[in-house]
Amino acid sequence: MSPEVISVLVLAALFVVATVRNVHLGAAALAASWLVGTLVFGVDVETVVAGFPAGLFLTLVGVTYLFAFAEKAGAISAIVYAAVRLVGGRISLIPWVMFVVTALITSVGALTPAAAAIVGPIAMGLAKRHKIHPVLMGMAVIQGASAGSFSPMGVYGVVINTIVAKHDLPSDPALLFGVSFAFILATVAVAFLAFGGLALVRADRRTDAGHAPVLDRPTVDAKLVWSLVAIVALGVEAFVFQHDVGFVALLLVVVLSAIFSKTAQGAVSNVCWPTALLVCGVVTYVNLLQSQGVVDWLGSSVAAIGAPLLAALLILFIAAVVSALASTTGILGALVPLAVPFLMTGEVWAIGLVAALAVSASVVDCSPFSTNGALMVAYTEERERDNAYRQFLRWGAALVVVAPVASWGVLVVVPSL
Repeated sequence: MSPEVISVLVLAALFVVATVRNVHLGAAALAASWLVGTLVFGVDVETVVAGFPAGLFLTLVGVTYLFAFAEKAGAISAIVYAAVRLVGGRISLIPWVMFVVTALITSVGALTPAAAAIVGPIAMGLAKRHKIHPVLMGMAVIQGASAGSFSPMGVYGVVINTIVAKHDLPSDPALLFGVSFAFILATVAVAFLAFGGLALVRADRRTDAGHAPVLDRPTVDAKLVWSLVAIVALGVEAFVFQHDVGFVALLLVVVLSAIFSKTAQGAVSNVCWPTALLVCGVVTYVNLLQSQGVVDWLGSSVAAIGAPLLAALLILFIAAVVSALASTTGILGALVPLAVPFLMTGEVWAIGLVAALAVSASVVDCSPFSTNGALMVAYTEERERDNAYRQFLRWGAALVVVAPVASWGVLVVVPSL
């Protein structure tokens, strides 16, 4: 049995064991990374450790720490108050506002994890306050970040359009953006229906939503003001200066804690350490597979299949599965070039397959093993976090199947008829 096959089977086994036994998946994945790396691939420990997503760990810890402090300082409540007033009390509109805001941020070039890291805590604070389902709110933020990223200035759009242009393939950046946005918007609409959106609409009508509900106005003091300043500074640093979100958040919360030491008590305990271990463990294992060429092997094996439409569908499934466990930008950067020889044959519509790849790789970011999905789980109210994790996992698993099939049918099969 080849090392590639063994490593894929081990990954599947990790999920099975963690599901049926009381084993922490992140810890199991880290242990498996060492065993598979050293025994199967024959690499040293340094190579295994190199796959640990330090940036993701810092983002999870730094941002959740900063917003834990901001919550204790009353800043999150102030933002919630302002947001509800902004939509005139129509609670059902809040998830859509979060979707649009996040999409606008990423459409001008901000990284999706940075946008999710800033908007996520505010959105989840609104969800907690107004009893909006956390999966609905999380989907709005995650999918908004992905939708905006396919604009010609967005990160995903730049990656795909650059690769396509390099290989002289037919391209249409506006069409890629429009198609991806439409598919992603549809997933949010489904989530809205599945997680209580219609009940929110009915509640708005019953309470005369044209007027904002009575809310407790937060007490404005120094710690609240400086917490808001820190959140704004984090956004400016992330979106304008492109500095590391995790490090900037840690710096800001350390300064705030030094000034307002009483407020800082207990904030660090609200950092979502189990989620950080879970996600970083799984990503370390997947990064090991990528570094050892397992993803390239999968893509090449599929591209060699004689039936064009079947090969296209399998490529989309690989994009969805791997992206649900790792970097969307990375998988787009890996699979689009791998699909180039297949695309150049002209047997399928190149623009359609590229767009389908974009959709399949991005909508699964709601998986709790993806950066944005992990952030939403981390920001969910603690007593609901385990349930939210399971629901994000189920939703992500469903999209791993549905997104490739739907995008394949609409963008690959129909144009080929």
